[in-house]
Parts: sequence; structure tokens; C-alpha cells
Amino acid sequence: MSSDTRADALAVDLARRSDDDLAELFALRPDLAAPPPQGTGVLGQRALSAASIALAGESLDLLDVAVLEQAIVLGTPPKRRKTPVPVTVSAIVDALSDRAEPADLAARVDHLRRLALIWGDDDSLHVGAHTAAALPWRALHLTGPLGHLTPDEVRARLDGLDERRSDLLATLSRGPALGRSRDAAPDADPAAPVARLIADGLLARIDHQTVELPPQVGQILRGEPPLRSDDLHRPVPDDDNASRRFSARDIDAAAGGEALELIRHTVALLRVLGTAPAAVLRSGALGVRELRRLSKATGLDQRRVALIVELLAHARLIDAGFPDPPPANDTGEHAFAPTTQADAWLHQPPERQWLTLAQAWLSVPRRAWQVGEPDRDGTTIPALSAENQDAHAPAQRHTILAGLANTAPGTRVSVAGLVAALHWHHPHGLRRITTRVVDETLTEARELGIVAHAALSSVGRALLAAEPDDEDAATLAAMRKALPEPVDHFLAQADLTITVPGPMTPDLAEQVELVADLESGGAASVYRVTEDSVRRALDAGRSSSELITLFTAHSRTPVPQSLTYLIEDVARRHGQLRVGLASSFIRCEDAATLAAVLRSDAADHLALRALAPTVAVSPSEIREVLEQLRSAGFAPAGEDSAGELVDMRTRGSRVATTRGRRTLIPPRRSALNSDQVREVVSRLRSHDRAMAARPAREKKGSTTPVRAAGNGETTTALIQLALRANRPLRVDYVNAHGSASRHIVHPRIMSAGQLIGTEDGTDDEQHFSLHRITSVELLNE
Repeated sequence: MSSDTRADALAVDLARRSDDDLAELFALRPDLAAPPPQGTGVLGQRALSAASIALAGESLDLLDVAVLEQAIVLGTPPKRRKTPVPVTVSAIVDALSDRAEPADLAARVDHLRRLALIWGDDDSLHVGAHTAAALPWRALHLTGPLGHLTPDEVRARLDGLDERRSDLLATLSRGPALGRSRDAAPDADPAAPVARLIADGLLARIDHQTVELPPQVGQILRGEPPLRSDDLHRPVPDDDNASRRFSARDIDAAAGGEALELIRHTVALLRVLGTAPAAVLRSGALGVRELRRLSKATGLDQRRVALIVELLAHARLIDAGFPDPPPANDTGEHAFAPTTQADAWLHQPPERQWLTLAQAWLSVPRRAWQVGEPDRDGTTIPALSAENQDAHAPAQRHTILAGLANTAPGTRVSVAGLVAALHWHHPHGLRRITTRVVDETLTEARELGIVAHAALSSVGRALLAAEPDDEDAATLAAMRKALPEPVDHFLAQADLTITVPGPMTPDLAEQVELVADLESGGAASVYRVTEDSVRRALDAGRSSSELITLFTAHSRTPVPQSLTYLIEDVARRHGQLRVGLASSFIRCEDAATLAAVLRSDAADHLALRALAPTVAVSPSEIREVLEQLRSAGFAPAGEDSAGELVDMRTRGSRVATTRGRRTLIPPRRSALNSDQVREVVSRLRSHDRAMAARPAREKKGSTTPVRAAGNGETTTALIQLALRANRPLRVDYVNAHGSASRHIVHPRIMSAGQLIGTEDGTDDEQHFSLHRITSVELLNE
């Protein structure tokens, strides 16, 4: 059977299908619908092309592949016969029934039929010439010599090899599975290593010079969970070695705790970058040295910093630009600093802050866990590097998390079990979905609160079900429920520390972070009150009585005297010196204190000049005056023109960004919606009806149809004739997008340069612009 004959046979099969069946075909294989095919004949040819079959094959699981392989094997004609052999469903089921359930095998035959990869009745199935393009490999490995062997039996064959053959297989396992050798020919020396490996089934012959490594062998040699070709049942990705100790509530609680930690670390990193922006490498990346500095400043490990940097950059919360205002160590060059969008993010509730970071992780086209590793040239990969760009990374994350979503809530899953399940569901991704990729992806998912205790959290399930970049209410509600309830109290200790037993309310958090420094975070945070932290609160306009009231109102333990004494002592000395704008001035009610300032080293650095016993001026900027006086041991405070204390804290440097947030890279061909599918099916049916219609003849017994080409007077006259005689027309038409189509039209009126009529098979009124009609043909009634 030639390619044309197969296409014709498939076209006949497609024409017999219902509109719903054709709509399902276009939904499963959207490439067949673009552009809309001109009839089932064109659809059949397109469906049998190698490129389209290869796209359809990416959606097949291992059982689909095994059934398709078996159909190819049974349909391959003997050497002396050229026409393919019809295949029966019973033959496929009998051949694979020892490795899968017969009902499942029959269902997969129907699935492949719906995909138009095979077609025909149960007693006469057919496969196309390029059907093998749907397989994840070139040879037929699931029905080959190793198909019925267990992984242990394959290992036993590998253990019995000599060093030369082992090295040859190891080389193929590390690189492409295909290799070329003259010893691959059937008449080659049987003692050659390649010929012996082919005879043992450890290599598959593709042609006289090409061999392929079976996937089972490659996985064993790479240390991956081997593909179970001897058992084609769907694997369950449970962790058999772990008891089910955690309930769904425990998992969600752990996920909420991780989300809070991520937000806290992200806020800390934003503050550090605002104070000291990170230098940009010539390549536009963030170097390892800067990563190390950020790690030291935040107290986080470099891997954690790299992940947060990637998320912030993808969400456009940091970017490269000229920091404004320039930091103290500004070099005048581009640097990574928070963007103006970061301020809005900092004031959002925790669940929205987390959602921004989670969506960035799902869509970022880089792998943060590769930062710091050597590339192919041995150079360390920096953060935000183009070398780490991988357009497949977002899709892989979704695939891995979808594997977890297929388990029952609260089910713990091992990495090896998940890898085996993913390989069964996605055999085309055997070389991409490795144990390392799955393990590192789950680690990052755990750090984001999507996975906890080796199980997918409720928040993770809601996030996967939501549309990309959509602030789904269900996801926000799930995270809000998973987060611990905010507390409005703390425990003040005699050692000047305060313990907060949970996340604080936003108002309390702002006040505590102003008057105390975080010492350790987590579910219960510990803050320490110091002279500097109290002075920071006083600089922000708080009074000593307000600070003592804060501790008295919110502490569940009595406020220690040591804490009260510290606040009152710092407040007593605070603000004796007042710094204002002259460029800057210093004002002090105590002349002796100002005299001490004028005698200090800071006076020379600031070029202080006394105007009166209680007033001095400086040409330096007010912030520099404050810093120099504090370094000299004084406790100055800033004031405005009215003499009121002002908050001298800075939000840090910011960079402007004109680019929007990067979104998930769309698939190569998006799926059609239901309206588009119905339109394609309608045009397909219309073209088939138009091709089958009988044209009218010029004279009785003549074979010349009554036809007019172009859009001139002849076409207009023929349309008018059809209107008078109430006869249908076959119309060839090109729409505004340049797409050609053929229709059977029952004309009703021709007016204003348009032919108006109803299309055969429908009651819909259609409008055809006369200048877009390429030909018309009069049909019999």
C-alpha cells in the first residue's frame, strides 16, 4: 500500500467519523487544524506526515507506545510482500496480555484510533508509513529482545560483558543513544563487539551502519530507575519505605511555615540590595562574588540566595539599572537593585507575596539549582545567566508537580518512585526527566511551600489548577488557610530579647522590627533590643513612653526592668544634638555638649563652625552629619524647619523598570477552543460536500461544467443564472486572511458587491464578497 493509498484510506475513515469525533481529533492534535484542512483528503495526508505524527507521539504514555509498537510489528509485511498486513485488536491484546490488562490494551487501541495514528475496524487495523515517528526511540524496544526481561535480568546481562563492550555501552549511555558502526550490518563479523551486543539484545540495529542503545540499558548504566518494559501496568509513585505519619493538615501547616520563611528571606534580601546594590557582570548576570556577599549579609546559604534572586528578577522585583538614590559605594554603573514594584510587593499581605514568588518559580526559564556549578567549559554558572536559560524548565516543573498531583492528598512520594511514574507517563522525556532534575525540583518546591513532607500540599494543588499568572482566589484562600494565625503579642525576656510565638500582625511587626533586631527566624522568632535598635525607633519619631507602652501592651510576660532602663537611658541622651539644614546645622540646648562636639574628630571631617554656644553649621549633607556624630559617640536626631523630629530612615536604592513581568513561555502550538474546533469541522464538512457535488453540464451529454473563474462579468452572470433557476453553486473563496475554502451555496440575493446565501448542510446565512470569489460552478439540484 503506497503513501497515497494509505492517505486515501485514512481520509475515508475520517469522513465516516462524527463531528464530535473530528472535534476530539483536532483537540488532541491541534497542528492538524492550522491551517484548516481542505477536506478529509488533505486531513488524511497531514495526519500521516512524520512531523505531525511526532508531535502526537509526545502525548503517549508507555502503554500507548507498546500498543503502537505491536501494531507496527504485526502490520509490517514479510520481506517478499510489499503491501502492509492488516492488524486485528485481538492479535495486539494477545501479544501484550502477559504484561498488561486486556481491557487496558483495548482501550489504548481506541485511543490511538482517536488520534488517527491507526485506523480501521477491529478486524482490519492499519498503520501509516511514518507511524514509527511517534515512538520515543528509533527501534522497537518494548517488543524487542529486552521487552520481557526484568531490570535484574538486564543487569545480569550487563554484568557478564567484557570491558570493551561495557565501555562501548557506557559511551552511548552518556551521549546520544544512536551510534554508527560498520559492524552493525547483518553480514558483519559476529565476533565484533557491536555484532555481539546486537546478538545479546543490548543494542538494536537501525540500519546497516546505525545502532541504538535500548532505554532500559541506558537508564541502568546512568543509575536511573530502569524502565519496566516487562510490566506495562501504571506505576504508583508512593514512598513504600515511609509510613504515612503526616496528615493533610500537617502538610499544609509545614507548607505555610516554609512560605513565611521564604517571604522573610526575600524581604531581607530586598533590603540588602536596596542598601548595597549588586554589581552586574558584562554578560548581564550576577556574579559569584556578589552572590557570596549577599549570602553573608543576609545569613542565608548561597543556594537559597540564588533561588530568591532568580525569583525576584523574573517577577521584576529587582532589575539592573542606575540605583536612585545612589548608594554610598556607587560606581556609576548598572547594578541589581529593587525596582519600584518591590515597594508595592512589600506592603501586600503574605498570601499575595507568596503567590507572586510561586508564579515566578513556575514560569522562570532557568534552574536556580545549577547556579554555582561548572558549565561545559568549566566556568562557574552565575545567577541570572543566559547560559542557564532553558525554555523547557517551566514545562518540566509542571510535569513533575502534575506527577505528584496524581496521588491522593497526603501521600508521600519518593524521588525514585516519582521518576519511574513520570517515565511511564512521559517516555519521550526519559533523558530530560532525570533523578537529579526531579530531586532538585522537589527541593525548590519544598522551599516555596508547594511540597511538604514529600507530598503535594493543598496550596500546591490549587496553584497547579489555576491558570498561569492568574491571581486565583482558590490559591490565595488555600495559602491563607495554611499560614499560621497572626499573633498580636510576644514574650519579653530579661536578657533584652523578645520571643514571638508565630507570625505577627502587620501593625505589630512594623513596630517590633523598628525597635528590635531579628536574631533568629522561624515559627517562633527571637528579636533582641539594643541601644542601636532603640535609637532607630527614637529616630523614627517614637518617644520613650511610647516604646515602654508598646512592650507593656503586647508582652504576655512582665516587662523586665533592664529593658525599661535601656529605653530610658538611650532616650535621655537622644536628641540633645539637633541636626537641620543649613546645608546642615547642629543645635543643642547644652553648650557643653556642643563644645565637646567641636573638639571631636568629627568636627574636622564635617568642617563644623560655631555660630553661637548652642548652634554650629556644616557644609555636609544631613545624613553624613548624623553618621559622623554617631560614629564619634554622640546621639543626634534629625529635625525639620519647625523643630520636629523626622524619620531619617531610607527605603534604599531603587531602579526603574519599563518591562513587564515575564510570563510562562507558551507551547509551540496552543490548543483550540471549542468555537474554533467547530469552525474547522464545519469548513471541513463543507469542503467535502462541495467536492462530492455534481456539476451542471453546458449541454446534454457534455462533460464541460458550467463554470466561471475570477470575479468578472461571467461570474456575476452565472450567479444571476443560479438565482433565477434556484440552483446551488460551488464557490471557491479566499477570506481576508488568505485562507482558501470551497462551499456549496444556495444563493438568495446578490447586492452591494456580496453574494448572500445559505450553505449546504446548515441554516446559517453566509456573506461572500464578490472580489474574493475565485470561481463559481453551477450544480445540479
